[in-house]
Amino acid sequence: MAASSRSIAVFGAGYIGLVTAACFAQLGHRVTVRDIQPERIRLLQAGDIPIYEPGLGDMLAQNKERLTFTLDASEAVQEAEVAYICVDTPPTASGDADLSRIWAVIDTLRDASHLAAVVVKSTVPVGTGTRIRTALDEAGLHHVGYASNPEFTAEGRAVADFLHPDRIVIGTTDDATAALLTRLHTGIDGPVHTMDVASAEMVKLASNALLATKITFINEIATVCEATGADVTQVADAVGLDHRLGRHFLNAGLGYGGSCFPKDSRALRAMASNTGYSFQLLNSVIEVNDLQPRRAVQRLKNELGTLRNRRIALLGMTFKPGTDDMREAPSTVLASRLLAEGATLTCWDPMARPAPTEPWALAERHPTVVQALTGADAAVVVTEWPQLLDTDWNTARDLMRTPLLFDGRNMLDPAEFAQAGYTVMSIGRATARPC
Repeated sequence: MAASSRSIAVFGAGYIGLVTAACFAQLGHRVTVRDIQPERIRLLQAGDIPIYEPGLGDMLAQNKERLTFTLDASEAVQEAEVAYICVDTPPTASGDADLSRIWAVIDTLRDASHLAAVVVKSTVPVGTGTRIRTALDEAGLHHVGYASNPEFTAEGRAVADFLHPDRIVIGTTDDATAALLTRLHTGIDGPVHTMDVASAEMVKLASNALLATKITFINEIATVCEATGADVTQVADAVGLDHRLGRHFLNAGLGYGGSCFPKDSRALRAMASNTGYSFQLLNSVIEVNDLQPRRAVQRLKNELGTLRNRRIALLGMTFKPGTDDMREAPSTVLASRLLAEGATLTCWDPMARPAPTEPWALAERHPTVVQALTGADAAVVVTEWPQLLDTDWNTARDLMRTPLLFDGRNMLDPAEFAQAGYTVMSIGRATARPC
């Protein structure tokens, strides 16, 4: 065990909590993870993990001697020096972040006078830290430091992002707390940026809003490309060569999804609205993204004439490859709209765990791509899983009722597939038809 080993309590055993716990254990710290879901804790205690994240299972197994999982909050903080809050902050009906889980954790810490610091890793509105600081002071915990330490990990590469980040942001006005958290991250390959709490809270929201804006921008360019005959992939490649802009997040597609971009964009918009400011740019970003999968359905309808009684295969269900996360996935909007148009659905995804509710309760799920395509009038590439590149598309073509592909991620070569007998529709590129 590292000489600088500390004892850490992590509240929340979701994507962020488990990655945080595993990586801190990898750095040599002793970590106790607390969650309120008994089944989740049971799985973790048995050596299983309730989510899919590349490398996470191996890291948890390698560091099992330094990891403890519990339902008991008092057990979690019993020997802890630092308490990390990594719970969900889902959107409310108004778009604001629901902080009830944050406050539930703070309530459990009121008697933990031995703590050196309380750290919020969850994404919260700017000003939350001030309120938490007041609550800690009112509980007599004036001596306990407070910090915002937002996460910038992407699902599918969260472990690598934690250990090799672009930056570590620590928001606190307490020099001792800043020094403590900096030491906790010893061994991580990334620069530490310290600032005030409010600025750290804003960094997270601003980062996700800007990334969402880049995705939406290229999708708007793609729509113009469709109308003018330009190819958005060539446009994005050339634009991305500008060092001021970069190629990242300039991939036209069905829109962003997941647990962060949609929620955080709406939360930032709601926070701005609560101050009396209309964030018009962000309003447009959200509106365009909401329309993106609906545009795909309309284009399919235009191509087929009608979607009623058409069999449509959705290839990919998760919001991105490398995860089992279905939260805010464009596939759910696509599936709902296709069903509303009278289509029948088949689907394939190697990792997805959809809730057993509509629309997925009405879709036939198949273990292989070719089985999902059998008898289909059209297929939509929803998630760019690499397995799609290894599919036997010649066999699939002969099994489809109509060899029509809608490439919602621009991962397939239209010319190659047209030569193989497919009609290929995509985002921001001309429709390719069989020669």
